[in-house]
Amino acid sequence: MADAENKKTVVAENRRARFDYDIIETIQAGIVLTGTEVKSLRNNKVTIGESYASVEGGELWLINSHVPEFLQANRFNHEPRRHRKLLVKRREIDKLQRSISREGMTVVPLKLYFEKGRAKLDIAIAKGRKAHDKRAAVKERDWNRDKARLI
Repeated sequence: MADAENKKTVVAENRRARFDYDIIETIQAGIVLTGTEVKSLRNNKVTIGESYASVEGGELWLINSHVPEFLQANRFNHEPRRHRKLLVKRREIDKLQRSISREGMTVVPLKLYFEKGRAKLDIAIAKGRKAHDKRAAVKERDWNRDKARLI
């Protein structure tokens, strides 16, 4: 029974982030949601591919994530692209703020999942890759795949 409670149910994953950015550090954050947003998440309809996190007013916000409206909810529905507050400790917010203020760093979401019935978001401090870095990463990944096949 304890294993069933600790199971992670992945709702959305931003695979493109690992290709477009060099991941420096990851942080687990809670996310503040309304009831209809949770129901939409459980239907696996959310997209976080175009979203990012930003520190505004001393709080961390998830911006531009799309959680579609829950069809069975009538007038109590949520706005699909609203800013959602992320729950992290003050010292982590300060660390993120310092990293963002450095050149080329950004905070991108990696994975949205349920853990013990609570919605969690893995965010990463990342540095954007240039086009030639992306080509090198593809070349290295292909070489490692071919090497594994040969062995």
